[in-house]
Amino acid sequence: MNKKKAQKRIEELKNITAYHAKKYYDDDNPEISDFEYDMLMLELRNLEKEYPDLITSDSLTQHVGGTVKEGFEKVEHEVPLQSLQDIFDYEELYAFDERTKKALSSKNIDDEQITLDEVKQNSKLDLKYVVETKIDGLSVSLEYKNGIFVRGATRGNGLVGEDITDNLKTIKHIPKKLKEPIDITVRGEVFIGKKEFEQMNFEREENEEPLFANARNAAAGSLRQLDSSIAASRPLDIFIFNVQKCESINFKSHMESLLYLEKIGFNVNPVKVLCKNIPDVIKEIEKIGENRDDLTFGIDGAVVKVDDLNQRELLGTTYKTPKWAIAYKYPPEQKETLLKDIVFQVGRTGAITPMAILEPVKVAGSTISKTTLHNEDFIKEKDLRVGDIVLIQKAGDVIPEVVNVLKEKRTGKEIPFEMPKKCPVCGADAIREEGESAVRCIGIECPAKQFRNILHFASREAMNIKGLGDSIIEEFLNRNMISNIADLYNLKLEDIASLKKDGKKFAQNLIDSINESKNNEFYRLLNGLGIRHIGVKAAKQLAKKYKNIDTLQNASVDDLLQIDDMGEIMAQSIYDFFSQKQTKDLIQKLKNYGINMQEKENKNTDNRFEGMTFVLTGGLENYSRKDAEEIIENFGGKTSSSVSKKTTYVLAGEDSGSKLQKAQNLGITIINEQQFIEMIK
Repeated sequence: MNKKKAQKRIEELKNITAYHAKKYYDDDNPEISDFEYDMLMLELRNLEKEYPDLITSDSLTQHVGGTVKEGFEKVEHEVPLQSLQDIFDYEELYAFDERTKKALSSKNIDDEQITLDEVKQNSKLDLKYVVETKIDGLSVSLEYKNGIFVRGATRGNGLVGEDITDNLKTIKHIPKKLKEPIDITVRGEVFIGKKEFEQMNFEREENEEPLFANARNAAAGSLRQLDSSIAASRPLDIFIFNVQKCESINFKSHMESLLYLEKIGFNVNPVKVLCKNIPDVIKEIEKIGENRDDLTFGIDGAVVKVDDLNQRELLGTTYKTPKWAIAYKYPPEQKETLLKDIVFQVGRTGAITPMAILEPVKVAGSTISKTTLHNEDFIKEKDLRVGDIVLIQKAGDVIPEVVNVLKEKRTGKEIPFEMPKKCPVCGADAIREEGESAVRCIGIECPAKQFRNILHFASREAMNIKGLGDSIIEEFLNRNMISNIADLYNLKLEDIASLKKDGKKFAQNLIDSINESKNNEFYRLLNGLGIRHIGVKAAKQLAKKYKNIDTLQNASVDDLLQIDDMGEIMAQSIYDFFSQKQTKDLIQKLKNYGINMQEKENKNTDNRFEGMTFVLTGGLENYSRKDAEEIIENFGGKTSSSVSKKTTYVLAGEDSGSKLQKAQNLGITIINEQQFIEMIK
């Protein structure tokens, strides 16, 4: 490649790698695999090596990716948290060894240790390496004063990171107090284990939340949250792999420092092997590669470090990377297999997910026979067809995924894919709403959705059936005591009592609560039916306008759009829901059990807030947010979650946020809690 073409390609690569580095480091939402990113960086590094005069400071080869996220305090690292240069074959490893020996040969080494001639001849040069697993997580520094954990930070750009002390304190393997009262700063990698990551994504899939692309980004996203309760709810772990600063102990070797860290209470990287030469290093790298599937944590390579700390000092660092360490990256293992079929899985919320049924193939240590195909768009983008030969790999060594279709191997017998128009479980309509990737079953009696439907129906803001929690519902369904919402009203005292030892009192309380729910306000039933996009507020509006279930069932989309704040998606969702035969059958069953299906007469004639819209922000001392909203609505007013020119009042409590600022900018009247109390007297 001539210089002109090289310059153009370097500029392209700088822009591409900068974009993907931001997605990886700052957004924790990568769009390409680690391997693809590594290959882009390798190409950039090789071009810059060939044309060093084209190297500029904005190239990612010259600095660490990552910035300080807004909202976190900045932390300047006393010792930079550098990144490692990646290599991809053993030839590069031998080249690293040769560079290291040459560099040590050129240093002015004290004669008491070894003479310069002896170094050059390598006759007495004792150059050992430590090989460790390269943990796939988020790098952090931990500071201890007198043995007490005082501060933790992300790597950031290597020089300045984010103060995430509160989030790190939620990780059980970070000791709050060391076994010795020492001042020390260490570096470690926060990660999520393989099984824990699989469980997290399983739960997110059940709740129809976006899946994490890999364990590294799940860990990074958890730590870079301003709310530490999010970090506390995630299965975060850590391995420590380096002493950054410790003035009271003069360690002679890296291995010595790691053993000391274990002694004083740190959870140190469990894979650390001292090697005498590069052939031994290669054996350990191969051993790690062979056993990586048995590790409980994900890795993306092996790290090779000079063990002698004096030699490290002599070797020094570049701006971005140390000269005494290097990272060997394993290529992802990919296998070809047959896409035998595409079947459909219906989740508890009705999302219909296409699943690939594969000819079983062993990838990265485990046999893969099926994997998710995510959604309709994913399949169309890759042009997947039943009968295709596809390429499979494990994302982050954990999740099997279809990487590509080998179209050159098609025979013409492959069958194009189509999403179902009806739910494969219950036969109700399967609908994809505008702006969404998921196709959903809207059948209220779909067996796949019953657990979620019943749990929502019984919830506090719906029918408020006390004592009917998730474990009891699971038990009812498993024992075939119920199969839909209406069956709750046919439960017998003795059947419920049989679930628990001495369960008569529990059974009687639950029966009483179920019977009480028959007389609930009409809006609670509408909310409990779980109509998509319809929550408490919309349910109240529907109950107020249509007065009873029969009138509502006959409402057209155009009629529904006349309601304030009712958009087309909401209106269409309501219409589609009440058009289903399953819905009509269920409502008839509920009528037969005597459930209230009409708006009760409102005895309150005080509509002092009629025509007014309130926005609540911050915490109130005397009311919960829900109670305050109910008071406003009982006086004929409306509440909204966002401030606009239509807002009448903003009720601001403690720690009010951006809504208060926006109200001030728009000139909206702002009231405090005391003023609100005066208004409702």
